[in-house]
Amino acid sequence: MRRFTLPQYGLALTTLGLLTAGPAHADLDQVRFGVSPWPGVTVKTEIAAQLLDAMGYRTEQKELAVGVILNGLANGQLDAYLGNWYPVQQEMTEPLLDSGRLAHAAANISNANSGLVVPSYVHEAGVDSVADLERYRDRFDGKIQGIEAGTGINDAILKAIAENKAGLGDWQLQESSTAAMLAYAGQKIADHEWVTFVGWEPHWMNVNYDLYYLKDADDSGVADIVSTVWTLVPGDLEQQDANLYRFFSQYRVDIADQNDWVYQYSHEERPADEVASEWIHGHEATVAKWLEGVTAKNGKPAIDAVKAEFAN
Repeated sequence: MRRFTLPQYGLALTTLGLLTAGPAHADLDQVRFGVSPWPGVTVKTEIAAQLLDAMGYRTEQKELAVGVILNGLANGQLDAYLGNWYPVQQEMTEPLLDSGRLAHAAANISNANSGLVVPSYVHEAGVDSVADLERYRDRFDGKIQGIEAGTGINDAILKAIAENKAGLGDWQLQESSTAAMLAYAGQKIADHEWVTFVGWEPHWMNVNYDLYYLKDADDSGVADIVSTVWTLVPGDLEQQDANLYRFFSQYRVDIADQNDWVYQYSHEERPADEVASEWIHGHEATVAKWLEGVTAKNGKPAIDAVKAEFAN
């Protein structure tokens, strides 16, 4: 599988909040999260915060641009970021990791896929890889539905068309907003028509539609794109609070779960705190795995504190 940038997570973000000055490390009774403004990161952070609150920590969430979050972690103004998407943010992050100012506690999402997708009924009709698209060009009207212009995946598709990779030389990329692309694709799927468009996970589209991620062909770079999401913390967090670090090192999320979180929060427009608390209530075994060997602030097992908090 190739590695490339995920389409929805470009770096051209404005600062959505400002960090206030603070000590190099606040009392780690408090955990300060940097939150990039993406649905998956929002709910994932809310779940972690609710668990830590139940354990006796005080948590704070600040919605910020990625660059501000990285600086805040490196300067001791933040304690955790759950959306360090690789390879999208790799160039920004690596120097801070190499210097020891930041550390990766865990890959909280692994092997996230992105690239061209088709509805399952199109796959069942014979479209398995990018190379199969040209065989059925008329069914697709020779068009690929893309997202916002200038994103990494769109650029890769345009490059494949320009270089006639996998027979895409006479195809057209229809660039639009993510919302417009999904609305168009959703109507095509509702009418059982053929369509190929940009897909990625985690995202609610994987819950709402039965999709098939195409295999790559001719090294086109428009499918089989794999990414990892890391939990990023200050380089000395393990020394500052080994218990907190252990929690973050064990907080690993199943892609299907995050697809569901994003569906409820972004598509159904439910509040993040409601989605998070409901999920914690219903997934005690997963939570217990995350909290194995972790203690609450009172020294008792963290899972006991969480069970007590979410008993009703």
